[in-house]
Amino acid sequence: MTHETGLSWLSEQCGEMADLLPGELDCLVEQGPVSTMVLIAGRSVTDLSRPAALQLGRDLRRLLDSALPEETIRTAWVGSTDHVFDPCKEEVGPRVWLERIEAAWLSAESRHTPGFVPPAADPVTDDALRAAVLRAISPVSADLALADQMAQQYNPLPLTDLVPSLEQVVIQVCADLGYRLFLRAMKAYSVAIDEHGREAFVALGRRFGHPDGLVEEGLNMR
Repeated sequence: MTHETGLSWLSEQCGEMADLLPGELDCLVEQGPVSTMVLIAGRSVTDLSRPAALQLGRDLRRLLDSALPEETIRTAWVGSTDHVFDPCKEEVGPRVWLERIEAAWLSAESRHTPGFVPPAADPVTDDALRAAVLRAISPVSADLALADQMAQQYNPLPLTDLVPSLEQVVIQVCADLGYRLFLRAMKAYSVAIDEHGREAFVALGRRFGHPDGLVEEGLNMR
């Protein structure tokens, strides 16, 4: 069972095409990434615990309510997952894509719980936690940026720089969401960390109330 929650769970699902359900893989081939992500979002209600499923709605609303530029949202998402799942490949803007995912999530939640009322976004805006996430990113920022640049070499739809985009999610949106997307990017690009780095990441995750597995699972240890 996954330890992931919210939008970082969706990122995890999109990170490995082999993990998609047959219907989702067919949808990816026939309709493209946007429709596939909508399908995946719909099963969050059955695949996740209640807190983790509700977190998806919070994360989506946090980004939709933010003043982040479209390209920053897109880069933070695509950098945290397989580049196959770039909504711009279907000429769909990031906010429109988020709205479609939110609608699918709301529909699934309403079927599961009649009269469902979505939770407040409740972003983590504590300055100390924001600073702690930025400190966690700093030691690996060069390695993560290089890995992202290598991945961009053959990308027909170039992205803005990944690390500054993740930092803007932390600063302007939510420290917790920014941290989880950063961790997904570290795992997606297999950026290596040592034991000291792992311990620091886990300790920070605990400050957000996350289980150690959410942080550790999938990290590239050297």
